Amino acid sequence: MAGHGGTAWDEYLFRGSAGFYERGRLPYADALGATLRDELGLDGRGTVADLGCGPGTLARTLAGYVQRVIAVDPDPDMVANGRALSVAANITWRTTTAEDATFAPGELDAVVLAQSFHWMDRERVAAQLRTALRPGGHVVLVADVKTPPAAQPPGTVPVPDAALNALIAEYLGSQRRAGRSVLPDGTPSGEEEILARAGFLGPKRVVVPATRVLVRPVDDVVAEVYSKSFSAPHLFGDRLSDFDARLRALLAEHAVDGHYPTLPPDTAVRIWTNPPADA
Repeated sequence: MAGHGGTAWDEYLFRGSAGFYERGRLPYADALGATLRDELGLDGRGTVADLGCGPGTLARTLAGYVQRVIAVDPDPDMVANGRALSVAANITWRTTTAEDATFAPGELDAVVLAQSFHWMDRERVAAQLRTALRPGGHVVLVADVKTPPAAQPPGTVPVPDAALNALIAEYLGSQRRAGRSVLPDGTPSGEEEILARAGFLGPKRVVVPATRVLVRPVDDVVAEVYSKSFSAPHLFGDRLSDFDARLRALLAEHAVDGHYPTLPPDTAVRIWTNPPADA
């Protein structure tokens, strides 16, 4: 993983966030693992790489469907948390960037990138994956569906995002932070064009619906804030304790009995195929 869109890896990007990731991040749809199994033809054999794996959320899901998962992330705390959380013996953990991860030609049957591709030198990684993947193998981008549903299920309670973002901006400024940098235009897009130029075919689009309402205590929502690059704990410096107190007060004010019943977003899956080199 590089910094954002191709810069050198910034070790401050998720500094201090790893311990909040598993508790704070909303899960992908429950059927994501089975969907990837069916769409990719995973049958207990083969090797899949998870690039920018964080604490291995998706790597741990896929471990039950393949012979081997290679989980790659440049943040040592993320990798350490992944190892601690995993009970699967068939995950190989590598602390390195996606750009510097090495694979034998044709070693991989699939590569998954769960909300991580935008942090990488995408052209370089896409070119490398054309060699690392076997012909007929797949590149898979996984992300939350960004468009909220027309209506949330009865009884759910929305997190006060506007007030939350205003509070973060009060401490960190109006431009979105990302490690040592700022992202005035957000994270880069255009990944479909990049993968097409690299020679991949697709994408096939699949949406996996979320079906399970989670009852989240305020502490889980606090963890979600600190799990994100633009509100990682280190960014607040010596004002962290003050921010934390105000964050908890804001969330407690809007919670119902100290909780936020939440339906997570649906999960968007885009799948590209690696054609033979002479295709």
